[in-house]
Amino acid sequence: MSQQVETAIFAGGCFWCMVQPFDEQPGIISVRSGYTGGHVPNPTYEQVCSHTTGHTEAVKITFDPTIISYADLVEIYWHQTDPTDAMGQFQDRGDNYRPVIFVNSDEQRKIATASRQRLAESGKFSDPIVTQIEDAKPFYEAEEYHQDFYKKNPARFEAEEGLRNQFKKEHWEK
Repeated sequence: MSQQVETAIFAGGCFWCMVQPFDEQPGIISVRSGYTGGHVPNPTYEQVCSHTTGHTEAVKITFDPTIISYADLVEIYWHQTDPTDAMGQFQDRGDNYRPVIFVNSDEQRKIATASRQRLAESGKFSDPIVTQIEDAKPFYEAEEYHQDFYKKNPARFEAEEGLRNQFKKEHWEK
C-alpha cells in the first residue's frame, strides 16, 4: 500500500513553536524547521537572524492528503499565529518572522486564499488580515539542533510559547 505525499510550508514566527501543532496530527509524516523566501542559498541561522538574507523561518510539513487535507493544515496554521501582525509573531520581531503561507500549487493557493478571505470576513479580528500567500521558494532545512526543539528542550520551548499561548487563548479559544 503506497502512501500519498504532499508538502505544505508555513511561516508563523519562530519555527520552534510551529512544529508541535502539526507534528501531533494524524497523517503528518514529518515537520522540518528551516528557512525560505530569501536570496542566499543554504543560509545559516546566524545569517537569517542578521536580516540580510531575505529568508523567513518556516516549517515544511510532509503529509498524507488521504488522512489530513491541506485545508485542515491551513486552519491549524491560523490558530498558531496572529494574522494581523505583518512584522513578526509575538516576541519574535522582524521580517524573518513574518507570517506567510508558501504555496506550491494552484490548488494550495486557492485553498489558502479562500481560507484567508473567510477569516477576514469572520470579524474575529478588528485589524486587517496581513498574512501573505506567496509561491513556495527553495526550502533549506535548519541546523539539526533546531529540529524537534519542543522535544529536545521542553522547558525553553514552554518559555518561548508563553505569548503565543496567551494570544491563542484570547483569540482562538473563544
